[in-house]
Amino acid sequence: MSLFETQAPRPLADRMRPISLDQVAGQDHLLGPEGPLGLMVARGKLSSMILWGPPGCGKTTIARLLADHGGLEFEPLSAVFSGVADLRKVFERARERRAMGRGTLLFVDEIHRFNRAQQDAFLPYVEDGTVTLIGATTENPSFELNGALLSRCQVFVLHRLDDAALESMLAKAEATEGRDLPVDAEARAAMRAMADGDGRYLLNLAEMLFQLAPKLALDAKALTQVVQKRMPLYDKAQEGHYNLISALHKSLRGSDTDAALYWMARMLAGGEDPLYIARRLARFAVEDVGLADPQALVQAIAAWDLYERLGSPEGELALVQLVIYLGTAPKSNAAYLAFGRAKRAAKETGSLMPPKHILNAPTKLMKELGYGAGYEYDHDAEEGFSGQNYFPEGMPRQRLYQPVERGFEREIQKRLEYWDKLRQKRGSGE
Repeated sequence: MSLFETQAPRPLADRMRPISLDQVAGQDHLLGPEGPLGLMVARGKLSSMILWGPPGCGKTTIARLLADHGGLEFEPLSAVFSGVADLRKVFERARERRAMGRGTLLFVDEIHRFNRAQQDAFLPYVEDGTVTLIGATTENPSFELNGALLSRCQVFVLHRLDDAALESMLAKAEATEGRDLPVDAEARAAMRAMADGDGRYLLNLAEMLFQLAPKLALDAKALTQVVQKRMPLYDKAQEGHYNLISALHKSLRGSDTDAALYWMARMLAGGEDPLYIARRLARFAVEDVGLADPQALVQAIAAWDLYERLGSPEGELALVQLVIYLGTAPKSNAAYLAFGRAKRAAKETGSLMPPKHILNAPTKLMKELGYGAGYEYDHDAEEGFSGQNYFPEGMPRQRLYQPVERGFEREIQKRLEYWDKLRQKRGSGE
C-alpha cells in the first residue's frame, strides 16, 4: 500500500475489518475452538471449501484471514467480472509460487456465477494442490455448483448475523469512532432490524449517521425518515436490487399486501425488469404459499404469461393482481421443508436400493434375482391402495411432508391421515 493510499479516507466497514478469526462476529459454530474451521486452523491444514451464506455475514473476511493463518498468497476474483482468461493468469502465478515453495489461496466471490465449463477449469488445480480454493456464494451450492467441484470442497454454512452480533458490531463502531451513535434505544433496535443480518449494511448505515451527527438523538421514526431521504438510487444490477426484492418477498411472507405493492412499485420505478419480478413471485408461490393455496402457482404462471403477452405498462396490472393474491393467501412452507428433510434423509442413507418388489425386471436374470416379485398393482387392490412399503428395505418410514393447519393443507392432512389409516390396516405402517 502506497503512502497516498494509507492517507486516503477509508469506509468504516473497511476500518473495522477483523484482523483475526476470533474477531469475526456471528460465526462461532465454524470459527470457535471446536468448529470445523477453528480445528482446521489449529491443525495448520487448510482444505478447499465453499462458504455459503447471506450477504454481509463475513465470507470475504474469513477467506482473507484463513489465507493469513495458512501463510498463503491471497488471490481474490469475482465471478461477476472474471472469466477463464483471468483464471489462467491466477493458476500460472500459483504454479510459479508453488515452484518456490509458496502456496496460493484463490478466493472466488459469487462462485455460482461461473458456468459449468468455468467451474470445471478449477478441478485439476484444486486436485493437485496448486491452489486452495475458497468459493463464496449466496446460493445453494447443491443447485449451482458442479458435483465434481463440490466433491473436492467442503461446504460450510454461514449464519446471518443475529441481533447480538449486530449489536456487538455497533458497539465496536462506536469505539472506532470514539463517540456514540446519535440514536435512542428504539432507533438502535430499528437499525439492527433494517440490517436483517447484513453486517456490511449495518456499518454503512452507522457511518452515514456518524456523518450526519444530528444534535439530538434520533428516534425510530426520525431514523426512518433520514434513511428514506438518503436512500441511494435503485441499481438493478447491484445491492439495491437485492435489498428491494428481499423487501418484496418478506412483505409477502408477512402477509403485508400494501407493503409488498409499495416495494414492487419501487422496483418498477427504478427500471427493474418486470419479468424478473414475475419469476420471483412464481418462486414465492411455491416456496411460501405452497399447497396452502394451490391456485397461487396457477395465478403466478398466468400473470407471468399475461405480462409476456402485453408488456408494459398494461401487463404490470397482472403483477399487481398477483401480488395482492399472494399477499392475502394462506402461507405454508411445508413443501419446502419436506424437500429439505428428504435431501437430508437421502444424504444420510447413502445408496440404499429400492425394495425389489417395485423394481422392473426386463431380463431373465433380474427376475431370478427377485426384481418385481410380490409387487401389488394398487389399482387392483381394495380401495385402490395396496399399502406396500416403498422406502428402501431397512429404512424406517419417515413423515417428510408435514402440512400446516392452514388453507388447503388442512384437506391434505385429512388425505394423509386416510392413507395412514389404510396403511395401518394393511399392516405396513411401521
